[in-house]
Amino acid sequence: MPIFGRERAAERSTGPLRLHLGCGQSPIPGWLNIDFQHLPGVDRVLDVRRGLPFENVAMIYGEHFLEHLELEEGLACLVECRRALADDGILRVSTPNLDWVLASHYRHGRWTTDDEAISDCFRMNRAFHGWGHRFLYNRQALEAALSAAGFSTITMHRYGESDVPELAGLERHEKSGDTAELPHVLIVQASGRAARREISRELREEYRQALEAR
Repeated sequence: MPIFGRERAAERSTGPLRLHLGCGQSPIPGWLNIDFQHLPGVDRVLDVRRGLPFENVAMIYGEHFLEHLELEEGLACLVECRRALADDGILRVSTPNLDWVLASHYRHGRWTTDDEAISDCFRMNRAFHGWGHRFLYNRQALEAALSAAGFSTITMHRYGESDVPELAGLERHEKSGDTAELPHVLIVQASGRAARREISRELREEYRQALEAR
């Protein structure tokens, strides 16, 4: 899988460099569209788990991408995003909201038949394991992950909305029923630099051991 060196990538870029991670089949014009598969519209084929061969990046965007990485891989990717971004660079991430999944997929106490309870059981497991999902975040966990990666400013946004024109209207995935209080996806922008904070090592180790015991 080709990985371009940082110097080579810098030579090829013109103007502010904007990376679209995990673009799949939805490339964004004017962005460097990156995916680990050879797909139409992909500009660079690389595995982000091996790092981002770029520096002084203006913006990084990933929609329904972070949840496809294991927890430790996701944390490492966020650290790499902070490293690759310029001092004033911005990261925008859109990922399923675990709280919304629970509220919309598991109606405990409201079932009228066993079939409804069984259906919710399958829907919850599909959310965690379907479509290549590896780890789902709630707002608190996502903010903690970004702080751990070294971002100092973290703001939540609504679907398609941003105070930065280049980051508005980027979301492409189907919009599900949500409210201002409980959106179906967490959309966050992160910028600035700060000392990295450690996410509970004890909880992470407990999670890792549980996975290894499978």
